[in-house]
Amino acid sequence: MKVLLVYPLFPKTFWSYEKILALVDRQVLLPPLGLVTVAAILPQEWEFKLVDRNIRTVSEAEWEWADLVIISAMIVQKSDFIAQIKAAKKHGKKVAVGGPYPTSLPEEAQAAGADYLILDEGEITLPMFVEAVKNGAENGTFHANGEKPDVTSTPIPRFDLLEFDAYDSMSVQFSRGCPFQCEFCDIIVLYGRKPRTKTPKQLLAELDYLYELGWRRGVFMVDDNFIGNKRNVKLLLKELKVWQAEHGYPFRFNTEASIDLAQDPELMELMVQCYFDAVFLGIETPDEASLSLTKKFQNTRNPLTESVEKIIQAGLRPMAGFIIGFDGEKAGAGQRIVEFAEQTGIPTVVFAMLQALPNTALWHRLEKEGRLRNQDGNINQTTLMNFIPTRPLEDIAREYVEAFWDLYEAEQFLDRNYRCFLMLGAPQVKAKFKMPSWLDLRALLIVVWRQGIKRKTRWKFWHHLFSIIKRNPGVWEHYLTVCAHNEHFLEYRQIVRDEIERQLSEFLAEEKKLLSATAKKTALAS
Repeated sequence: MKVLLVYPLFPKTFWSYEKILALVDRQVLLPPLGLVTVAAILPQEWEFKLVDRNIRTVSEAEWEWADLVIISAMIVQKSDFIAQIKAAKKHGKKVAVGGPYPTSLPEEAQAAGADYLILDEGEITLPMFVEAVKNGAENGTFHANGEKPDVTSTPIPRFDLLEFDAYDSMSVQFSRGCPFQCEFCDIIVLYGRKPRTKTPKQLLAELDYLYELGWRRGVFMVDDNFIGNKRNVKLLLKELKVWQAEHGYPFRFNTEASIDLAQDPELMELMVQCYFDAVFLGIETPDEASLSLTKKFQNTRNPLTESVEKIIQAGLRPMAGFIIGFDGEKAGAGQRIVEFAEQTGIPTVVFAMLQALPNTALWHRLEKEGRLRNQDGNINQTTLMNFIPTRPLEDIAREYVEAFWDLYEAEQFLDRNYRCFLMLGAPQVKAKFKMPSWLDLRALLIVVWRQGIKRKTRWKFWHHLFSIIKRNPGVWEHYLTVCAHNEHFLEYRQIVRDEIERQLSEFLAEEKKLLSATAKKTALAS
């Protein structure tokens, strides 16, 4: 069996980082870990080719070669996911689909022409699919009926199928699931509230394989909540600490964790000792009433500002997610988020309008209340809310656009980044010295030219850089890297503004038509 694995295009998002990646001649931030894991679970006597559409298109020779096409996607990839199913069918190929989007809305994949729906987690459903194919099944739907697999049986992903030079970072996964109950989150719907972890030996075997393949850059632990099972993650970190030291710290890690990380100094210290240098935090909003309403209680147990400061001081640069549009939210929510980011010195603020994702508790509540506008909630920063909020949608949208614009104003971003790195705990490890490549030097020169000479940021750029070198010298390279990130955000904030204003204009036009039609009906009735 010749299997073509296809990963659909992402639209431009917060994480696209095109401007930054272009500086170092890379195309994509992260690889499709799900698909290379699928390739590892399927029979190894099968042949595999992988095409990440974010790197290149599928060639005619690859379409011709394949006996079967497997496509995996998240909801944000919906458009190209549907297009690739249709392209495969046009080439006369059988198509199997899986991943978060088909699992959440299988009827849409089926309507597009998919032959096999491999839903839920592949450790359970892929063997069902293989057995069906061997028995000659021309189509089928395979689901786990609520069962969650033991991930200690998950094989090492087929990293060898990836085009390494195209990616800025690599992905590995230690755990699935999250113990919390946030109303808007689909993670607990897809993967459950009981975090399941691999063994330390498993994860280190994956790192061994990446090391053997020549990878020497960043690695993102893509766990839904890396610290969901603190006992097991500490066991991993104690062994990872030794592995990293023995290999000369070849990988710099970052991950996603809940804010209660701040209450565990031992865990933070272990992470820094393993060469973790950044962590994504789901803060969502500084408004405690909204946090309680959406059942994000873990964010209300300790002061958020104090928690962020502890994480920074431990040596972990925070990236944080924020959302606007919660029920009962008071006017000015966008500005309160800006003020919180400024107060805490969080450089990278992932900001979006609230979306009701399929099958979440929020989705079911809004559906019951008759407030859903459509099914296209996709957590992209350029997407208008897909439900009717409790305050005017126009007000929320305008607050969102203005706040996003302010967050990534060039001087404001530099100041916030500077405050963060003044507080940031120094690295506790020293990687082997590696001569910078020409691409790295070229990227540095471009950032220095744009931010230190060409733009009005020039004074702040040099003042902040020399101050960091003098006052916290262990972090200056990391600081400069984050300065470069705003090359992407300066452009992306304009994309956000244009796209939200376009969608808002269409929404208001529709509302006007509905009001006019209602008025006519009322006039005729009277």
